[in-house]
Amino acid sequence: MGLAALAIVPAQGGSNAATTPIRIVVLGDSLSAGLGLAAPDAFPAKLQKALKDKGIDVEMGNAGVSGDTSSGGRDRLDWSVPEGTEGVIVELGANDALRGTDPAVTRAALSDIVARLKARHIAVMLCGMLAPPNYGSDYAARFNAIYPDLAKSFGVALYPFFLDGVAADASLNQADGLHPTAAGVDVIIGKIMPTVDAFVGTIRTQSR
Repeated sequence: MGLAALAIVPAQGGSNAATTPIRIVVLGDSLSAGLGLAAPDAFPAKLQKALKDKGIDVEMGNAGVSGDTSSGGRDRLDWSVPEGTEGVIVELGANDALRGTDPAVTRAALSDIVARLKARHIAVMLCGMLAPPNYGSDYAARFNAIYPDLAKSFGVALYPFFLDGVAADASLNQADGLHPTAAGVDVIIGKIMPTVDAFVGTIRTQSR
């Protein structure tokens, strides 16, 4: 998969004159970059619209790069998350799992990402990923434990499985069986919204 262009999703509608939008970046891979989708159907764009529909003014940056691993996300962290960012939704690890990357490598990369963001006083929400069954139960146990372990140890928000309700459902995935359709993204948004809503509320409370 090729690199997806980084983009800032334009704000939709006017913001309250007394406030400024909450600035959030989605740091991820093709699942957030929107591979195979029109730009307005990518996860960050649809999430921004869903939040705005709830009266929550956000500016959502799409820092998704197709094919990226957790280590790749760590290596580009500083330029992917600009100064002024108040929260980062970390959606990385699917490519690690598909390639059978040693879970210790994935854990170290994600741990470094979270630690560096917290050092910058940026709120973090982790989106968990589950290992495919073909690598066996031992690999799955080690990989799947990464996200809840890091969320607990760093005290950050966790959405347990980014593709909940979409994975393995042919009607919600593109022909490759890996990337959600626009309808699949809608399912993800619907399921993840309570966690994101609470995450944004925390940002408003702590940094505003």
